[in-house]
Amino acid sequence: MPDIARLFRSVYRIRRVEEEVARVYPTDKIKSPIHLSIGQEAVSVGVCEALRHDDVVFGTYRSHATYLAKGGDLKKMVAELYGKATGCAKGKGGSMHLVDAAAGVMGASAVVGTTIPHAVGYAWVQKMRRSGRLVVSFFGDGAADEGAWHESLNFAALKRVPLIFICENNGYSIHSRQLDRQKQANLSQRAAGYGMPSERLDGSDTVLVYEKVKAAAETLRAGAEGPLFFECLTYRWREHVGPNEDYAAGYRKRGELEPWLERDDVERLGTRLPDAERQRIVDEVEEEIREAFAFAEASPIPGDGELWTDVFGAEGGR
Repeated sequence: MPDIARLFRSVYRIRRVEEEVARVYPTDKIKSPIHLSIGQEAVSVGVCEALRHDDVVFGTYRSHATYLAKGGDLKKMVAELYGKATGCAKGKGGSMHLVDAAAGVMGASAVVGTTIPHAVGYAWVQKMRRSGRLVVSFFGDGAADEGAWHESLNFAALKRVPLIFICENNGYSIHSRQLDRQKQANLSQRAAGYGMPSERLDGSDTVLVYEKVKAAAETLRAGAEGPLFFECLTYRWREHVGPNEDYAAGYRKRGELEPWLERDDVERLGTRLPDAERQRIVDEVEEEIREAFAFAEASPIPGDGELWTDVFGAEGGR
């Protein structure tokens, strides 16, 4: 049985961090475009709580939740959004390129689907080294339109790598509804066609996601061949990019959101805890968030010399 207090702390922490990001964003202190995971927290938390510390995850540009759920440093994340030198990518990557290798967060990318083959390659190395480490690849339903998705699933199945594919299917690729892009909307069925165990889950249920991924991880560690695929049905509450709602844009109606609000796991998990314990967690998280944003505010911007570091090329990257 999962630790409900841990799950609540994680989903609540992610929700409140992103709400604070949304509050600060209009001030222009945050120098990066933001893709919020509000409403989708249960997927990342359920998955990452089922992993070991030395397992690794590869994310998408909507990766605040994945980064935090896997143990990424909050202060460094907020500083990265502010474009500060103390950020997890030295202020050079922003919201869409979060990384914390020490926590097993191997990086995200602004380009749809590009981290999927990276995850497959990393998992293949773990298999060859017999490291016992597992790899998780997070992506959205839009990534299934990319050639790299098909090539990666096929290669991963052929090589039987210790990898778990997690599709966060929120029904939209930017403003394009899934059924307008894909004749077959059930991505778990498509993945099964590549020869891997696949299942569709309610991505609003943190405990369910945890239990399914925990069982899958234990199976892989016991010697079963990978990969496995989970399609987690979820819904983003805010606009594709930015801090606001976008239901007035016309491509979707707010009525779609109502069932997801009713199943909000931040609320559901909170009600499963004694009032005093829930309040203690809330207070601790709120203080941590205040400290993280204060850290980002006080941090320096990168120096001019950073223009020539961490780049490829001759003569120091110039």
